[in-house]
Order: sequence, then structure tokens, then C-alpha cells
Amino acid sequence: MKNPNKKERLKKQKEVLIATLGSEPQVVTIALDELLKKGYPLSKVIVIYTKSPKVLDALRILNDEFLKEFYKMEFTKVPVKLYSRDEVIEDFLTEESIKALLSTIYKEVRELKQNGFTIHFLISGGRKIMGIIGMLVAQLLFGDEDRLWYLITEGWEPGNERKLHLSSEEKVWLVQIPVIRWSEASTLMRTVAEIGDPSEVEAWYKKLTKKAEMKRRKEFLDHWLTPAEREVVELVCRGYDNASISQILHKKEQTIANQLQSIYEKLKEWMDYPSMKVDRNLLIAEFAPYFALKDL
Repeated sequence: MKNPNKKERLKKQKEVLIATLGSEPQVVTIALDELLKKGYPLSKVIVIYTKSPKVLDALRILNDEFLKEFYKMEFTKVPVKLYSRDEVIEDFLTEESIKALLSTIYKEVRELKQNGFTIHFLISGGRKIMGIIGMLVAQLLFGDEDRLWYLITEGWEPGNERKLHLSSEEKVWLVQIPVIRWSEASTLMRTVAEIGDPSEVEAWYKKLTKKAEMKRRKEFLDHWLTPAEREVVELVCRGYDNASISQILHKKEQTIANQLQSIYEKLKEWMDYPSMKVDRNLLIAEFAPYFALKDL
């Protein structure tokens, strides 16, 4: 199976950012800026909000930012409502209000998934309960391609000057949070419940993770690379340099170099365009364990 052309892949993708909103609108804009820098083709932003006065102020600021077309994408505002009274919630102080929050987020994510969107969910804004419910919905509805994010900025505190967009010198981290989906969790939880020693749980989980990593590496080798490229990767991971590989495969050394360049481009996409350089060292680090275990 050939790896799809990147431009074709991006055309087919529909990606959306959902964000829980608190009193600081820059949480949304800074995270959105970071996602766009990472190359995600976002076409829509949805904010989940309450009618707290400070949150409504933040919503107005965000709305103005989209109205002046700083971002060329759709902006949607979704209130958390008590549907029994058609009333927007101001804060989460009752069981009924928390159920309304769950219902609101679940409905939005479910509808987006039904319409073929890949979801980026930012849970940094608003009350902590909004992040907790966001993680719960992610466990219920997320697929492999969806991502949960948390934003960290250095030095900023509530009350500081508000900056909707940071300069390149200012430090920011957009951290992806792993999601164990409930469709995968029943076996996991049953096994954990049967293990009494936490160190055994850790060892078992590492073994499970290693198995999943091996399966994912095999998928890259079998479905992203040509047979000729797979031969080159295996020889690289066994320690051969380009000159030796060219002799083994009876090819020109430049041909091997060209194949490696193609492999690096595919690896970069497979790894979702990592910040580190994708080169021979990274290729060996990622796939040498696969070939070592394959030989056992």
C-alpha cells in the first residue's frame, strides 16, 4: 500500500480545535498558533463556555479576533446549558450542571466524529472540571488520529498583561496527553486489577506498550515503504554504511542516498513531523530494536 501524497492527504483531512474556555482567551489563541505552526490543517475552532462575566469577556475578545479575520477559519461558540430550563450555566456547582457539561461536550465531539473530523481538544481553559469531563469524552469517543492537548506558558500569571499571540522568543509548550480509550480499557483494567504489585503492573504495561510499538513499526515498514526501501532500512539498522549497502544490493551509492532521503521524508510524516531532525540516527533508534527482536 503506497503512502498517500501529502497534498492529497491534507485536502482530504478535516481538522477542528475544540477548547474549554475560561477567563483567559489567550489560552485558545496561543494553542491555536502552536497547532498551526505544527502544520495541522485546522478549518474550524469551537469553544465551550459558561455565562460567567469573566468568561463572557474572554469570549468577546476571541470573537473579535476571528471577526477581524486574523484566522481564516470558522469560529463557533457553544454554551453549556441546563436544557431542562434552556439556561446557560454560570458555574459548575451542582450535579445537574456537571451532567449538562458532559452532555454538551459529548454531543459536540460525537457530531464532529460522525462528520469525519479529526479532533484536537484543548483542555487548559476554564474550570478543572471542564478538563476532567473533556478527558472522559476523549476516552469514550476518540479515535487513533484524535489528540488531547494541554498548554503551558512560562512566566505568565493571571493579572499579567494579556498577549493573544506570543513572539518566537517567548517559551510555550503544547503537550499532548495520552488517551486510553474505553474500547481498549476493559482488558487493561481487568489485568491491572489482578496484579497486586505496582512494579509488576509497570513491567506488564511496558511489555504491552512494546508490543504495540513493534506492531506500529511493522506497519510503517510493510505499508509505507517500497520493498527496496525496506531492504535499505534493515541494512542501515544492522550497521552498514551507504558504501557497504550499495555493494550488498549491487546499486550505485547515490541510489542508496536517494532511497534514504525518500525514507526520511516518509518517516517524518509517519512520526507526525517531529521537532527533532529525522536522519540516519533517528531511523536506527526507531527501527534497530524491531530488527533485533525480529531475529530472536
